[in-house]
Amino acid sequence: MRLGLFYNSSFHINNFVPLFFDEQVKDIPCGTKGGVMISFEKIEVVNRLSKEYVYETLLNYGVQYDKTWIYDKIHHEINQFCSAQSLQQVYIDLFDQIDEKMKDALQVDCTRYAPGIEILSVRVTKPSIPSSIRRNFEAMEEERTKALIAIERQKVAEKEAETQKKIALAEAEKNSQVSKIQMEQKLMEKDSARKQADIENQMYMAREKSLADADFYRVLKEAEANKLKLTPEFLELRFIESIANNSKIFFGNKVPNMVFDQRLLGNFLTTAGRKDVMDA
Repeated sequence: MRLGLFYNSSFHINNFVPLFFDEQVKDIPCGTKGGVMISFEKIEVVNRLSKEYVYETLLNYGVQYDKTWIYDKIHHEINQFCSAQSLQQVYIDLFDQIDEKMKDALQVDCTRYAPGIEILSVRVTKPSIPSSIRRNFEAMEEERTKALIAIERQKVAEKEAETQKKIALAEAEKNSQVSKIQMEQKLMEKDSARKQADIENQMYMAREKSLADADFYRVLKEAEANKLKLTPEFLELRFIESIANNSKIFFGNKVPNMVFDQRLLGNFLTTAGRKDVMDA
């Protein structure tokens, strides 16, 4: 033990200045619940002795008070702990709890019987176990590590598969939306083309109807005009004009016989005579 106490020649309690103590307990053998002997190479105990209890502690337990409350006590507590646990628990499952369990166990008795001693921390090294058992533990730990790695890889693979699935769903949704938009655009274009064709057809029909109406009106007016012309006088005039245009003059002793409609000829002559009289 490295005792951190300094005092002067007057030896008064107020002159003691307590310091921290770092105790190292080495080579602590113990047996597990299954009967396997193991050994803790080193256990460090950091403690301090309060100034108010220096005189009382030294008076009751002497300068080697730490042997009673730390060295011997740590041996006892380690053996108590190991005897109640299996090797698996001591070496693997509960090893991370040994420090706190030892600290609490030491402090309980110190508080009850030597209140000036304060246990600050305990650091327990990994125990030494038989080499054959250690190899089994190492193999088991290796298999456990492989299993954990496999589990993690599976989680990563599942996460990647889930991510790929989400990406595929998002891509499919996007393609569906794009296809829907393109389809709507094509339908709108076709509807617009149909409406444009309807308008052009209506314009064409209106134009054709207008032309037909105009042609019908023209023919109707021509018919009405022709109807107005269909008088006996006009027909006679047209007949005579036609004959006059086709008339020929013959010279000689024999003149071809021509049959005239006496009525038409008479009307023509009468009309001509009237015209001569009027001119005269």
